[in-house]
Amino acid sequence: MPDQQYDYDVLVIGAGPGGYVAAIRAAQLGLKTACAESRETLGGTCLNVGCIPSKAMLHASEYFDAATNGTMEHMGIEVTPKLNMDKLHGQRLDAVDGLTKGIEFLFKKNKVDWKKGHATFQDAHTVKVGDETVTAKEVVIATGSSVTPLGGIEVDNSKHVVVDSTGALELPKVPKEMVVIGGGVIGLELGSVWRRLGAKVTCIEFLDEILPGMDADIRKESRKIFKKQGIEFKLGTKVTGCTVKGKKATLTMEPSKGGDEETMTVDCVLVSIGRIPNTNGLGLENIGLETNERGQIEVDHEFRTAVDGVRAIGDCVPGPMLAHKAEDEGIAVAEWIAGETGIVNHNVIPNVVYTLPEIAGVGLTEEQAIEKMGGDKKAIKTSKFPMMANSRAKTNHEPDGLVKVIAEAESDRVLGIWAIASVAGTMIAEAALALEFGATSEDIAYTCHAHPTHAEALKEAAMGVQGKPIHI
Repeated sequence: MPDQQYDYDVLVIGAGPGGYVAAIRAAQLGLKTACAESRETLGGTCLNVGCIPSKAMLHASEYFDAATNGTMEHMGIEVTPKLNMDKLHGQRLDAVDGLTKGIEFLFKKNKVDWKKGHATFQDAHTVKVGDETVTAKEVVIATGSSVTPLGGIEVDNSKHVVVDSTGALELPKVPKEMVVIGGGVIGLELGSVWRRLGAKVTCIEFLDEILPGMDADIRKESRKIFKKQGIEFKLGTKVTGCTVKGKKATLTMEPSKGGDEETMTVDCVLVSIGRIPNTNGLGLENIGLETNERGQIEVDHEFRTAVDGVRAIGDCVPGPMLAHKAEDEGIAVAEWIAGETGIVNHNVIPNVVYTLPEIAGVGLTEEQAIEKMGGDKKAIKTSKFPMMANSRAKTNHEPDGLVKVIAEAESDRVLGIWAIASVAGTMIAEAALALEFGATSEDIAYTCHAHPTHAEALKEAAMGVQGKPIHI
């Protein structure tokens, strides 16, 4: 029975991957649970305008690209593709609609009350949601994140000229020329969608290499592959301004380290420089809860904030802004509240870029591994195996990419695994499991992998750590 002093045992603020999972798990554990969400549909950014719709567009654009660039013809399938943008967007919206309604069904099934409206703290146990005031013994903040604005550049998704990631999903036609500001995951995924559909795409990145945070070998190889596919890069470049005239945008830019300014006029600009936590407007000042310099809420290992009875998970707390990290934290926070032990191993959070080929990694980069070993390069061993030597990748005409294994030299324990392959996002699950169980490279090398599969490349890379690969 819920504490009679409160309306609910648990109130979750936000129904994204972290929030809705936390609410369902709390209800499963016998806690009377409500979830506040201001959006008209459940699922947060991920299901509505993020992970899910972008994958629908990526998948569809891959088929179109295969039909237009000769890949299908090379395999003896001759087609003349025609792009129907209405249907392309329609299948994206169908995917979103089905999944968001699925969460609504799960709420009803698990007896989670959906409180519709924006939530604001009145005190640590009292939250105003729209016109209703709700009390709860424990409140979980799971408000996610929003697109980081870029100073001097105004995004207006309705005009389809300067857009953010949401606007880039909804362009009514293929732009002739597109600039993506930011060489991170979201920019590369959405840039590759429109490149495949026919746009000339240029990616502008402030740093000297794309995909910050990933292994250096993977970053460099990925850029080579994207360049081969037709994406141009301006690295070490800072965008200083943007003016819109009619249906065109003119960007001004200069080298990050200073230098001559140049301009570029295009049909569409995608601003994609990262995301910031949604912690404003929650009334945190009403409960005396401050955020750190990045706008995040600091928590302990049980996701408790500095205010008793208030916890936080997902994008609004430190750590990678990833849906699966938020989901795991959602399950864990509910278990802690219910008096159980919630577990999230933050050292084993896989990261995936859903381009073609996909790019994925888990654990440490080579650079981080060396740093962990006190800067001693000889304290680690690495091995790379190219996908062109993998029989399934070769048969499927998917030669691009590699698998890289990083292990401790003395113990052989695997520290990190990185991959570029058509199905790297699926392959990385095995890698995460290996790290979770403290596997050595020998453990992976001597585990039988089905043939022919892309996953054999991981086995071969692991064999290579001991200097014993077979197919290279």
